[in-house]
Amino acid sequence: MNWLEVTIYTSKQGLETITGILLQMGVTGFVIEDPDDFEEFLSLRGQTWDYMEESVEHLKDVETNIKFYLAENSQGQETFIEIKKMLERLKAEYDDYGSLRMELGNVNEEDWANNWKKYFKPFTVGEKFVIKPTWETYDESTERHILEIDPNSSFGTGQHYTTQLCIEQLEKIITPSCEVLDMGCGSGILSIAALMLGANHVTAVDIDQNSVDIACENFAQNKMDVTRYTTYCGNVMADEALENKIGHQKYDTVVANIVADVIIGMKHQLKGFLKPEGKLIASGIIGDRADEVKAHLEEIGFEIEHINEKNDWVAILAHIK
Repeated sequence: MNWLEVTIYTSKQGLETITGILLQMGVTGFVIEDPDDFEEFLSLRGQTWDYMEESVEHLKDVETNIKFYLAENSQGQETFIEIKKMLERLKAEYDDYGSLRMELGNVNEEDWANNWKKYFKPFTVGEKFVIKPTWETYDESTERHILEIDPNSSFGTGQHYTTQLCIEQLEKIITPSCEVLDMGCGSGILSIAALMLGANHVTAVDIDQNSVDIACENFAQNKMDVTRYTTYCGNVMADEALENKIGHQKYDTVVANIVADVIIGMKHQLKGFLKPEGKLIASGIIGDRADEVKAHLEEIGFEIEHINEKNDWVAILAHIK
């Protein structure tokens, strides 16, 4: 497998936040370079070392950074997209996190964004779907829904385990009269899946306008009736007017395929969007955070119905007691 080297440039203040988010996204191995490490190294001269390699000396002038690797496949691309969105959010919220620029090792970002597409072929998800990119054909006879998706620069090819877990949960609970809220819609793949399963209407929300635009393109690509979906762009956690516009106690199902910390931070809002006895699908949760998210949901009146897991990613299905 080929790997892409990614470097994020930040500040001392940004290290803990960014590495924490990377861990939530499943990036478990990274290298940190920081000038403070050089000063600490110098203080140990004569105690643990007497000779300094040039590779260590360069630390004194380095810009604080975090280096890690992503697989050159569709899941690596989705993680890359989520990291880019994360950095944009941090730029808007913090002034002391450094440049937050991201560099790719020995490859142009546009070239890599096209190269990964060769790994994205039609595949089945759950019991009812074939997911295919718009540039591929699918000639096999099937009774499954064929969902065409072009993620472009937005999360949601369907190959990431969290997306598959959500689709498998949606297959179990969507009914013809169902009102669905897709919080953090990305490419719109979960909204489209819900409509194909017979949901009456879907509201798709994302903090990134580019994602909302791409979701609309994918709705059209899959010939979804424009009266059956509504899209919004904005940060629900910071925009009360948007929260009110989305609607309280309006939805039979809310799906939030985000990350653990955002789900925890939005737990009261997610509950508020649901009708009494409504169901929440919470995903984007790395395995070792599952118990924490579960406890937070139970604390505010959710009852856990089912937890499914793939490759250490978890989706939680819960309903309001």
